[in-house]
This record gives sequence, structure tokens and C-alpha cells, in this order.
Amino acid sequence: MKLADALLRRKELQEKVNQLRALKESDMCEFLFERKSVNDSMDDIKARIPKVDAAKLTKEYDSYASKLRKIDAGIQQLNWTVDINIEDSIWVNYSE
Repeated sequence: MKLADALLRRKELQEKVNQLRALKESDMCEFLFERKSVNDSMDDIKARIPKVDAAKLTKEYDSYASKLRKIDAGIQQLNWTVDINIEDSIWVNYSE
């Protein structure tokens, strides 16, 4: 895999992980149940059922997060073993 391809794939995976994390942290996976007594023989029950299967979402999130960690490790390994030649002026901040 070329470094450019790895960097692009890392960006794609990071975006997917961020999207799935937002879903996991939202109330789309939360099951809410409320029960109130109306009278001695009757209860009022309200339930909000999740729109997303939490187990399936977690499995998908874990899969993408694992791939992201692996590609990050590969990029970091390359970072320690390869030097690129760029002119020194790249490190100097703009000044007038």
C-alpha cells in the first residue's frame, strides 16, 4: 500500500469511527421505560424503543476502530523508519 493510500484510508476510517461514536453516544440506542399508576387497577406505560440495534452498532464501531488502529500503527512505523527531504524554510512561521 502506498503511503498516500494509507493516509486516505485512515481519514476515511476516522470519519466512519466518528460517525458511529456519535450514534453510540446518542439516545438512539437507549431503551426508556416509564410506568405510572393511573389508579389501583391500571398503569400507564410508556416505552421508547431504540431505532438502532446497539449490539450491531457496537460491533461495526469496533471493527472500524480496530482497522483505524492498525493503519495508524503502520503509518507510525513508517514515520520512524523513513526520512523525507524538505527544505528548512517549511518550519519557519510567516513573518513580514
